[in-house]
Amino acid sequence: MEIKLTDRFTALSHPARLDVVQLLIRRYPDRVPAGEIAMALGLKRNTLSAYLADLVQADLITRDRAGTSLRYGADMAGLREMTETLLRDCCRGRADLCPPGVFPDLIGDPSMSDRRYLVLFICTGNSARSIFAETLLRDMAGDRFEVFSAGTLPQSELNPMAVQMLRAKGHDTAGLRSKNLSEFQGVEAPGFDFVFTVCDRAANEACPPWPGQPMSAHWSTPDPVKAEGTEAERMLAFQNAYGMLRNRILAFTALPLDTLDRMSLQHALDRIATGETEQ
Repeated sequence: MEIKLTDRFTALSHPARLDVVQLLIRRYPDRVPAGEIAMALGLKRNTLSAYLADLVQADLITRDRAGTSLRYGADMAGLREMTETLLRDCCRGRADLCPPGVFPDLIGDPSMSDRRYLVLFICTGNSARSIFAETLLRDMAGDRFEVFSAGTLPQSELNPMAVQMLRAKGHDTAGLRSKNLSEFQGVEAPGFDFVFTVCDRAANEACPPWPGQPMSAHWSTPDPVKAEGTEAERMLAFQNAYGMLRNRILAFTALPLDTLDRMSLQHALDRIATGETEQ
């Protein structure tokens, strides 16, 4: 069945349905259970069910089954088709009406080989996962990247096990601290090239658009702080989170940033999120 442009705009015309799509875009390429969507957006299950059905029918989100659970994701092909149709049919391809080149073709500039890219890692508490990511990227490629991390609800201090893990791996922890995301917002905030969320809760939260439209991705990482059991079992959770982030950052630093167009780079960042790091 052909989906009309008006059908898609009708589906997005309700604020709550738009909230669902925006959440799933922030979580892409994750597939998110309906219960988690309902909790994040404060929606009743039966109300959300109707919204999800409308959005699936409009090819704005996808639905698949994992065991007994239905999971939902952003239908990027449908969303892209909607915007391309709007440009082609409504703006008639006129650059002065709807310029397709809103973004530069390249995130970098080959003529500026000494440029350092600004990167921000976000989680909720900024006490473990985003601190791991900040430290790893700075130590792996601090000559190419200026790195920060922050939390939407930061802890007053870093998690002791996270600090212990970093020190055991040979990282300098002297300058690390838990920071509020508000430090990196506002007119005096640095203009980031990349913004990564590393926890699902932070990705679920609506955040104002970043100036300059930096590249973004969601690199979901289980929270080691929530691990239970013996000290060895809890430390293993921190080891696993560290290892997962280290693999992703190794793949990220291997990308030829100054030669990739934005679409190719976005696909590469999403592949890193799912562990598919081949180019």
